[in-house]
Amino acid sequence: MRLFIAIQLNDEVREIVRETQDAFRRQGVRGNYTPAENLHLTLAFIGEYGDPDSVLDAMETVRFSPFSLTMEKTGCFGDLWWTGFSDSKPLDNLVRNLRHALADAGIPFDKKKFKAHCTILRRAAYAKNGSLPHIDAAPVSMRAERISLMQSTRGRHGMIYTELGSVRAQTD
Repeated sequence: MRLFIAIQLNDEVREIVRETQDAFRRQGVRGNYTPAENLHLTLAFIGEYGDPDSVLDAMETVRFSPFSLTMEKTGCFGDLWWTGFSDSKPLDNLVRNLRHALADAGIPFDKKKFKAHCTILRRAAYAKNGSLPHIDAAPVSMRAERISLMQSTRGRHGMIYTELGSVRAQTD
């Protein structure tokens, strides 16, 4: 099964992302827009791995407190567009500790440098001459209070993400 660990976005952040996607559409940008129910912030991409219980066990060893995340920009990696989050020491610490826990448990994961983003559009194309218009997302914040183990399966109309379990932040 294809697995990843993520922070799921709250409704307010999802709405701002949808508004940003709509702004791209109004400008004539075509492509594969991420459905609202699939919007998330990936912390660690594991890929094909058949033991989700061991991943959850590793996740449970990571202690973190609730923290604020602010989405405030857009950008791209080639024809993939994203909304980005401002620098966050608590987020960076969470990702580092989570990846250490996965490595210590012998669970493989993608070791690319972490960049806090939410994919909003893949295979972006613009019918007009020139480069795609740059559209900024309105700044919006949320509290990160849990991390989720997600399974990704291919459905008839795209990817379907299912939460297999989660770990809550410590509030003491």
